[in-house]
Amino acid sequence: MQQGIKTVSFEEAAKVIKSGDRVHLHSVALAPHKFINAMCERGRNGEIYDVTIQHIHTEGPAPYAATEFEGIFNLESLFVGSNVRKQTQAGYADYIPVFLSETQQLIREGYLNVNVTVVQVSPPDKHGYVSLGTSVDCSRAAVEMADTVVAIINPNVPRAFGDAMMPLNSFDIFCEDDSPLIEHHNAPLSDIDIAIGKNVANLIPDGACLQMGIGGIPNAVLAQLGNHKNLGVHTEMFADGLLPLVESGVVNGMNKKLDKGKIVAGFLMGTKELYDFVDDNPGVLMMDVAYTNGVHIIKQNPKVCAINSALSIDLTGQVCADSIGTTHYSGVGGQIDFTRGAAASEGGVPIIAMPSVTGKGVSKITPTLLQGSGVVTTRNNMRWFATEHGCVNLFGKTLQQRAKAIISVAHPDFREELDRAAFERFGSHYHFVNSLVK
Repeated sequence: MQQGIKTVSFEEAAKVIKSGDRVHLHSVALAPHKFINAMCERGRNGEIYDVTIQHIHTEGPAPYAATEFEGIFNLESLFVGSNVRKQTQAGYADYIPVFLSETQQLIREGYLNVNVTVVQVSPPDKHGYVSLGTSVDCSRAAVEMADTVVAIINPNVPRAFGDAMMPLNSFDIFCEDDSPLIEHHNAPLSDIDIAIGKNVANLIPDGACLQMGIGGIPNAVLAQLGNHKNLGVHTEMFADGLLPLVESGVVNGMNKKLDKGKIVAGFLMGTKELYDFVDDNPGVLMMDVAYTNGVHIIKQNPKVCAINSALSIDLTGQVCADSIGTTHYSGVGGQIDFTRGAAASEGGVPIIAMPSVTGKGVSKITPTLLQGSGVVTTRNNMRWFATEHGCVNLFGKTLQQRAKAIISVAHPDFREELDRAAFERFGSHYHFVNSLVK
């Protein structure tokens, strides 16, 4: 190992965990699975118990959330991914409701007192710095605040710049691993994705600064931006769909006032092509979520276009994005961070985009949200709403006007039913007022 670093086995490193500890695990593609396996083995052997695990979204298995570890590991997710969703819904794991921008604050201000942090890092450079690679998010805060930090040196972790760079003396214990990073491959775009992508792309002006996540809708929007000019990126995350726009020069960051010419993100999830793009690339800054998701930072760039999705919306514009009724599904993430940041940006465009129906043909636009649903974006925060049937701006509209606008982009099969519900809610004046809405 370079620079005379002494490394230990994962079994030895896992011994740093004591019963009652809180352990922070690196996120997304950098979840430290070999350490996790060693940690779980200690749990099976009865060596530790009542250990709290925390992380945002992680890719790959999460064995510590299994029912066999009840009383041994307690998972408190900061975002619920598919690998821990069933366990969270069953009550074997739990979730901390928090804006992504404030996950680091929970750690830095001691609300979550981290005893052990485990991260994967790039090999050290000649100056003695390693990189947190594709996931800075709140993990840098966990490195800074933990009693003990385990760094897993992995040559497959890209050498990303920005807040990702940390000196070797930030870490206490070192392990080695050469496992490839977990990749995420996008599914082919559906016709609905493409229709939504076209509708949303029409709202994005030249010179916009983009925020978008992963999945069909963000990729469909990006695929429609090939004729745009001078787009920038300041986002919590991005994926492979951005790369063609960078290669063609559409994304160049020239209109940004903050970090001009740079792509700014907190974490990444995609393929090896994406990870290679970030490696040793001074045009990409991987930053702490206090920076990527801070409203006071986001608003400094003009024309911020924030594109986020949802599980459902009611007729007044209340958006549920984290649960299906009382059944928890994901998390708050950065939706409000960027909705508010874009709204405060000069010429900004906050957008909530989603299919009008579920995969089973159930309307995602409902008279009221299901009982127990979490309101992530309140009706007061709502601006643009988009489906495959069009886009409507809810800002400045009354409750009755909003209902009419939202129904206009619902699936045609449900518009009459929704209109009837609006009439029952608002009374006979509803139809009179909305006959005047253009």
